[in-house]
Amino acid sequence: MKKLIFVFFVFLFLVSCSSKYMDMENKKENAVALQRIGEAHYNSGKYTAALKSLLEAHQILPDDPYLNNSLGLVYLAKERYDLAENSFKKALDFKSDYIHAKNHLGAVYLKNKQWDLAIQCFKEASENLLYATPEISFSNLGWAYFHKKMYNTAKSYFIKSLEIRPNFLVAVHGLASIYIETGYHIQAIDVLQHALEKNPGAGIIHSDLAKVHEALKNFDKARKSWNIVIKLEPATSPLAREAQKRLFNLN
Repeated sequence: MKKLIFVFFVFLFLVSCSSKYMDMENKKENAVALQRIGEAHYNSGKYTAALKSLLEAHQILPDDPYLNNSLGLVYLAKERYDLAENSFKKALDFKSDYIHAKNHLGAVYLKNKQWDLAIQCFKEASENLLYATPEISFSNLGWAYFHKKMYNTAKSYFIKSLEIRPNFLVAVHGLASIYIETGYHIQAIDVLQHALEKNPGAGIIHSDLAKVHEALKNFDKARKSWNIVIKLEPATSPLAREAQKRLFNLN
């Protein structure tokens, strides 16, 4: 009789464990589904909806590095740099070799004008042989050194980025910005016109070209380029607002 009772309690224990295991597995599946929904919202620019789904998933899987990285990207898009920094650091705590999170953490430092911390992150990312898109880190390094006014170093990184991806607009914009800042306007025009042959709808490149024409006092050409920016960019975008302001000052 005692043996039967013991077997019965063992059976109940195993059923309970199995039930708890199945419940946790169901919660994990739900969290993964919520994460995918959140990332889809993020990719569509629906940042508030993305945040809602990712926070729900995070309650179930708080230690998942990929989820923390996705959450950081949403905070970054919503300009909550403090929360973004915290999320990317958590992702790296759980996966120290998570190079995308390292690069994204560097982007937060760029936004916060912490140039040296940004440089440290981007160098670690660019030196990782498994990182599939080092041109992004090279370009980011270019921008960090640009803001430190170390233009030669910045230029070398933008060129490295463009050697990997010749039409990478972020790096083209960076290289042109150096030429504009240092007064090499003809070189800037060459870089920008070449980029526009491949990307005629790139508002940021037309914006750079407008600034070069302004510097050279070619105001008609500058107006033309600013008007193209307004046609290409959403009316509420920072680039469109800058174009409207510049046109107002030119008229």
